[in-house]
Amino acid sequence: MPAQLSPDEDQIFEALLDFLRQTRGFDFTGYKRSTLQRRVTKQMHTHTIDTFSDYLDYLEVHPEEFTALFNTILINVTSFFRDQPAWDYLWHDVLPGILRAKAPDDPIRLWSAGCASGEEAYTLAMILAELLGPVQFRQRVKIYATDVDEEALTEARHANYTSQDLETISKPLRDKYFEPLAEGYVFRTDLRRSVIFGRHDLMQDAPISRLDLLLCRNTLMYFNSETQGRILARFHFALNPTGAIFLGKAEMLLTHASLFTPINLQHRIFSKVSSVTMRDRLLVLAQGGDQEAGSRLAVQVRLRDAAFNASTIAQIVVDFNGHLMMANHLARSTFNIRLKDLGRPLQDLEISYRPLELRSLIEQVYHEQQPSLLKDVPRSLPDGGGTQFFDVQLMPLRENGSDLIGVSISFTDVTRYHELQTEVQRSNQDLETANEELQSSNEELETTNEELQSTNEELETTNEELQSTNEELETMNEELQSTNEELQTINDELRLRTNEANQANAYLNSILTSIRAGVAVLDRQFNILTWNHETEDFWGLRSEEVEGQSFWNLDIGLPVDQLREAIRTCLNGENRVEVVLDTINRRGQAFSCRVTCTPLIGIDNERQGVILLMEADQSNNS
Repeated sequence: MPAQLSPDEDQIFEALLDFLRQTRGFDFTGYKRSTLQRRVTKQMHTHTIDTFSDYLDYLEVHPEEFTALFNTILINVTSFFRDQPAWDYLWHDVLPGILRAKAPDDPIRLWSAGCASGEEAYTLAMILAELLGPVQFRQRVKIYATDVDEEALTEARHANYTSQDLETISKPLRDKYFEPLAEGYVFRTDLRRSVIFGRHDLMQDAPISRLDLLLCRNTLMYFNSETQGRILARFHFALNPTGAIFLGKAEMLLTHASLFTPINLQHRIFSKVSSVTMRDRLLVLAQGGDQEAGSRLAVQVRLRDAAFNASTIAQIVVDFNGHLMMANHLARSTFNIRLKDLGRPLQDLEISYRPLELRSLIEQVYHEQQPSLLKDVPRSLPDGGGTQFFDVQLMPLRENGSDLIGVSISFTDVTRYHELQTEVQRSNQDLETANEELQSSNEELETTNEELQSTNEELETTNEELQSTNEELETMNEELQSTNEELQTINDELRLRTNEANQANAYLNSILTSIRAGVAVLDRQFNILTWNHETEDFWGLRSEEVEGQSFWNLDIGLPVDQLREAIRTCLNGENRVEVVLDTINRRGQAFSCRVTCTPLIGIDNERQGVILLMEADQSNNS
């Protein structure tokens, strides 16, 4: 993890992100800064650049660097059936339920967001083809696979994979859905037409709608919490009421329970919560227009919801058509109103007739267009828990000062007031005692509530920190996996070069062995590089004894000093120099030796030494 940046460095890094957004259209402002800084620093090190300022200058001069930088930031680590148990659960438990809920001819729409090179989109295609059959699959299924990386999308459209890429697929599925090519496999063409690839920015582009399933695995963890919230609100908008979302193992949605509820938390599969607050809807709608106006509207809605729910008086709102539209927290807990009851007709709910008949009172308020107040309305508590008393007030709600749009009904709990009246009738002293006890109880309750609130906030903070740490670890794990794949590629190339070098050495040794003459190879410092078997037979010295030694230091039957001129001539430009010398071999026999000097030519046509070919001169020896 990169060290904490100074204010100046942080400002330069933000300028770098702004430069990427303006010149290339990539907006990374919603990504986690720690991840971005680590990935950008990794790319900087490939060019031995130490500061963000220098790297910004480098990008301005070298536009081709953008591709390498984006490939480093956008980690495309994926595989077929990644996290196999989660895919098995999706296959056998989730998708069958989604299919059963649809009519036989209804289209099936799925979205793989952050699809990288397409493995997960094609995994989903194989599962659905198994569940529906190829014919139904081609007629009904559309799988939209999106990413911001154009190179990864091009690779995904080709659907060409190596045998190593397909190792996680069982042999029956591989044989059924992949066709062999000369250097790998390709996904079946007839099914591939149902998988549609396209570029899509989760932060800026409108979501694909009417979805039955949404895959977004280990993509959200790269964004900060605010951006995650906006993206998840869009995902909620995109899903059908019975839709599901399949996330990566580092993404748990614990802080977004109002949008999604777990189907299986272990495998990170969630269903859509149908009833959401107006605040969540506005967060989605605000994305398409003016961001500042949308932000202000969202803040206003959140403040209104918070104030409404914080009220100490139970309150509900009914629209002009008789539907229950709002109920604050106290009203829901007091009258057993559930969130899914919001939007239902009031007449279908218990609160419409208990503790009093509300429908006739609402009609009266509409007719008279005046508030109505009823005092001391009794309500029997369940299980013999006694009686509550409420002051019920109905207030007409108007739009533009005149049009009636609904009615607000508040229930003020006056039970305690009744109790106090009884105590007053008994004795004033009892009243004082009761008041003191009430005050003490209220203070203790407030203290306890504050302590619980503080504890709850600490737990939420700890949970967010753990979630952030988990996402960071998963990000680093994918980076390490990406680096490991790069090292594996380099290792394969080194192994190939080593095999080629070994083959060349074996080829050269075979040639030297087959030559029926002595061969010695010298470098420019006249040190011996090669000394073949025939040379050993001539002079009685093994190759291990002479290799690396100076040729002039040899004490053998060959007068090496007489070869100095010939060797230097060859090094200075002559291509072939022959010298006949009187020599004595290792057996003490005198003979005439013909020594031929030729240059040792390197890769750049440079003379790197000489090759000495030594053989008996037959004309003189005869």
